[in-house]
Amino acid sequence: MRTALFLAVGVLLLAAATILGRLFSANFPNAPVQSTASFVVVWLVICAFNMWTGVTRAGYGVAEELQVFALLFLVPTVLAILARWRGL
Repeated sequence: MRTALFLAVGVLLLAAATILGRLFSANFPNAPVQSTASFVVVWLVICAFNMWTGVTRAGYGVAEELQVFALLFLVPTVLAILARWRGL
């Protein structure tokens, strides 16, 4: 359940970054690219913190948490890259 919530938060954060990129694109043509890059960096930090919490507080092993980290980080990041590539 927690993984699904994190994925939903990642997609919502991506949507917010995309909207902000579009809003500022009239004055700053590079805003969509910057917002996508900012999303990826922020999402990496959030996912890394989630992995650290799972290993240190919840007692999971690094190998177990690395699989969850990969899923949580890659799904929204791939969606962001595909959206930027398609020009959305």
